[in-house]
Amino acid sequence: MPPGPAGRRKFTLEVEGTPLTPLMRVRRDEVSGQLELSEAGKPVLRYNYQTNEPGGLLAKVTPDNLKYARARSDYIHPLYGPSGEELTKDWSVDHPHHRGIYWAWPEVDYHGERGDLHALQRVFARPTGKCGLKDGPVCALIDAENLWLWDDREPIVRERALIRAWRAGPSGRFIDLEFHFTALKDDVALARRGTDKYGGLNIRLAAAQDQEIVFHTDPAGTAWRGAWADLSGVFPDGKEAGLAVFQAPGNPDYPGDWIKYPELNWFQPTFPAAGARYVLKKDQPLVLKFRLFIHPDKADEAKLAEGWAAFARPVVVTTGEQSPSTNPHL
Repeated sequence: MPPGPAGRRKFTLEVEGTPLTPLMRVRRDEVSGQLELSEAGKPVLRYNYQTNEPGGLLAKVTPDNLKYARARSDYIHPLYGPSGEELTKDWSVDHPHHRGIYWAWPEVDYHGERGDLHALQRVFARPTGKCGLKDGPVCALIDAENLWLWDDREPIVRERALIRAWRAGPSGRFIDLEFHFTALKDDVALARRGTDKYGGLNIRLAAAQDQEIVFHTDPAGTAWRGAWADLSGVFPDGKEAGLAVFQAPGNPDYPGDWIKYPELNWFQPTFPAAGARYVLKKDQPLVLKFRLFIHPDKADEAKLAEGWAAFARPVVVTTGEQSPSTNPHL
């Protein structure tokens, strides 16, 4: 394992006399209102900021699952692979509340009652309209505010979601996710299902042939203890691709347990620790950070270790058009 984050390395990109072209762009779709992030015109991901209704899906869902086919927002789908294939799955008939890549907990306790942000019961993340978009030569940024509404009415948590997509490099593409959660008034407690199962950053992918899910967490006591997971396989367009997830060492309860449901093409890093409830308090934000690594073929152990190390000790990049940021490809 490479040495840990003793400090950030700094590089400066300069193009003499020529402004750097913003290859990475974010645009609001005029029809849906959703945010489309692209590189040189090719789609990278869609952030569903506006609320999506189930529509015609309701006719396909079994009666037992109808209560989970609820309007949702604040999630990533589609997430595109190296060849433009859709890696994520939304509106699945088997689990209609699964929604690509989303950050949610099945046990949200407020005033002695329980809601389920994961399964869309009693508490929902809704957009406030406060959303900043930034293009750039090396990355594009979405900075969105949502409120968690109890019974879809009372605001209980302010959420800030930052999604930063980097231009693709020879080995693939990195996407950084950063979330801030703050109770607005009274305490809100978060927990995994039964406090020991799933909850946190949830990932539901499209069906892939020859699917392989690999988890890695360095043993306790390891210097700069790494934690990552990877799902790879042959996706519907016939191309092999994979998605890795790196946990940030600064996350509370790091490293989180790994959970997988291969039959659902689903895996995640969990939060909080098993047997615990994390209490959100007013003016005390919970911050969680992750990096996604989208790659062609299967990523070997050395490549994943290198990717995690770059995340733990990022490179600071300064350009003529963007403020300093971290570029994992340098």
